Amino acid sequence: MSEIFNKLFNKIIKKTKIKYGSIIKCKIIDIKNNNVIVDSGLKSESYIPIEEFKNYKGKTKIKINDKVKLFIDSFESGNGQTILSREKAKKYETWNNLELSYTQSKIIKGIIIGRVKGGFTADINGIKCFLPGSLIDIKPIKDTTIFEGKLLDFKVIKLDKKNNNIVLSRKAAIINDNNIEKKKLLKKIYEGSIINGIVKNLTDYGAFIDLGGLDGLLHITDISWKRIRHPNEILNIGQEIQIKIIKFDKDNNRVSLGLKQLTKDPWENIEKKYPKNTKIRGKITNLTDYGCFIEIEEGIEGLAHISEIDWINKNINPFKIFNIGEKIKAIILKIDKIKRRISLGIKQCKPNPWINFSENHNIGDNIKGKIKSITDFGIFIGFKNGIDGLIHSKDISWKINNQENINKIYKKGSVIKSKILQIDIKKERISLGIKQLQEDPFNKYLLYKKNKLINCKIIKIKKNIIKVLIEDSIKGLINIEKNNKNIVKNFQINNIIKTKIYKIDKKNRLINLKIFIDKKIKNKNIKFKEKNCFNTMIEAFKKAKSK
Repeated sequence: MSEIFNKLFNKIIKKTKIKYGSIIKCKIIDIKNNNVIVDSGLKSESYIPIEEFKNYKGKTKIKINDKVKLFIDSFESGNGQTILSREKAKKYETWNNLELSYTQSKIIKGIIIGRVKGGFTADINGIKCFLPGSLIDIKPIKDTTIFEGKLLDFKVIKLDKKNNNIVLSRKAAIINDNNIEKKKLLKKIYEGSIINGIVKNLTDYGAFIDLGGLDGLLHITDISWKRIRHPNEILNIGQEIQIKIIKFDKDNNRVSLGLKQLTKDPWENIEKKYPKNTKIRGKITNLTDYGCFIEIEEGIEGLAHISEIDWINKNINPFKIFNIGEKIKAIILKIDKIKRRISLGIKQCKPNPWINFSENHNIGDNIKGKIKSITDFGIFIGFKNGIDGLIHSKDISWKINNQENINKIYKKGSVIKSKILQIDIKKERISLGIKQLQEDPFNKYLLYKKNKLINCKIIKIKKNIIKVLIEDSIKGLINIEKNNKNIVKNFQINNIIKTKIYKIDKKNRLINLKIFIDKKIKNKNIKFKEKNCFNTMIEAFKKAKSK
């Protein structure tokens, strides 16, 4: 019986001219137990593993009654079944298409399924091919994620079936179409026209927009009226947008695009809308070392410099006191419409402690405060409202001071009394003095009359000038006269000499002096010298006569 069946079966095969390796169409009659059962028309049912029908994503899209192409692997399995292969049929058909694409430069469709060194892996109906990164598009593309997982056109530029080496080029497949689309596009675009485009790539400086055969650059400054740090804050790759042509270079086919130009410029009437000293409430959009940016409204931001954040702390760290997205009050300080800059003040929304101080204190008032720091040029005093006052080193004592003495007398944290000398609200300065708590010792010399005798100590001798110290805080100056030059030859530093007041320089706190010479002593010395000279002459005369 089996011999008769085999003879009949062979006759049918000969009539249909089907042989091993042929591709035949079969009908799916059932799907069960991970097998696809097909009717091949060869008087037997074939079972094919469902895995052979899955795509690169692991999914199957077949159903009962679908017709599929299968490869005849064997007419007899030993169980009366014809062995068919979907996998081999796909490969056979795909290889034919690949060869046609290679020899006849025909388009073939495939899907990019992954990245490899130097490019990508593309799936052409189950056969893996290599796509170099430089051949994915006409222009260099930084972000290629828009192409992954999509059905794309390719051309085969290298084919080695023996080693299963296939190289594809998408650039070659689209270049002709691109040229045709580009010619059509160039005829209808002009500066000021509004067209549709697709976001092709994003960079730090802007976005490349596919206009349909030609790419245009949308610079980051032309994306939005408001400040953005990266185009991805507004745009996404693959997004379709309406765009305006703001510049078109026909010779070089370069197109500059604008997105913000499609909306009204919010800076147009900015000065009328926000006059100086207008109070606003905005959202913090960015923090820097030099201040914080505050969005006043869509497309308009201002900068509050660190010097305008706090009345007391001039080097405040914005990162420590603010958060991005936080809403805050501020005041308009200045608007530069040309440079599109707005200066904001945050501290101006709070009471000015310098004004409060000036309202509650007067120049000449005595005040107590705590020593905050001691420097080479003075002592800083802190007050309850957080502001500081400075006692300059020259205002610490009427006596001659040095840093060593100051550090011995005054200590950080000590509470001391001082007198208010000056309050400068604009410069935010308070000048204080300790020595002003006592009377100026120089004042008593203002009462002295000319030629008043004073003892003083020599502290410096220089040519015709002698500097002296009258007392610990008062200095004097002696101009040596010609007739006194011999007298001062024996003067030395630290000698105590007697002088008389010649002139008082109140502005420079200096007393001009003259060396006091006692006339009685001077006359006695002259008489003594004359007497000695006379006696000498008599003796000489006597000696000459005796000879």
